[in-house]
Amino acid sequence: MVGQLSEEEIYKEAKRRVKAKKDFYGHLGAWVTVNIILIIVWSLTNFGGYPWFLFPLCIWGVFVFINFLTVFVFERKSDIAAIEKEAEKIKRGRVKPTKRYKS
Repeated sequence: MVGQLSEEEIYKEAKRRVKAKKDFYGHLGAWVTVNIILIIVWSLTNFGGYPWFLFPLCIWGVFVFINFLTVFVFERKSDIAAIEKEAEKIKRGRVKPTKRYKS
């Protein structure tokens, strides 16, 4: 049954996606909070001086953006398809299952 997932697999995938989204929102919240604090520190200590807070804001922002892309744009369909393909090979006897890789 390539292309169809069992109820358990659907639940596990949905649970993984919900966790990934929650982790992203936590990451985004931390980024916003820390950068607001850095901007406040900059404005209270050296307002009008060199905006050093831009370095962590931009560098960390790139990682937040990458995290966003992995959670909301690029889905892990390829992993699911690859797992189903390998399972079909094992079912058809083309590949022997190894005892070394237990889940």
